[in-house]
Amino acid sequence: VHLVESGGGVAQPGGSVRLACEVSGLFLDNYAIGWFRQAHKREREGVSCINSDGSPYYRDSVKGRFTITRDNAKNTAYLQMESLKPEDTAVYYCVVRLGPGWNMATGMEGLEFDYWGQGTSVTVSS
Repeated sequence: VHLVESGGGVAQPGGSVRLACEVSGLFLDNYAIGWFRQAHKREREGVSCINSDGSPYYRDSVKGRFTITRDNAKNTAYLQMESLKPEDTAVYYCVVRLGPGWNMATGMEGLEFDYWGQGTSVTVSS
């Protein structure tokens, strides 16, 4: 199974970036997919996740600014990031979980993810 992220780059504060994660080696239909990020010298944190039924999870700091979607026909997930802030600067990693997706009890941080991409860098700076 391979996860390949794309779409990272440099954006100005208030700008937008769209990340994509293309999955090969399994059919994404029945699995949750999401994004973690890790900023320099910071702990890795779960950003967003979408279950197989389309239900999305967002960490509080990105709610209302980020949108996660999935296109099962293309085996791809997307993270649309709007109103970017310097604190969004990080390497973003795509993840897939083979088990049950997120729920109100687990959120995203309470889950183990089975597959990880190599990451794509997003820098928000003026």
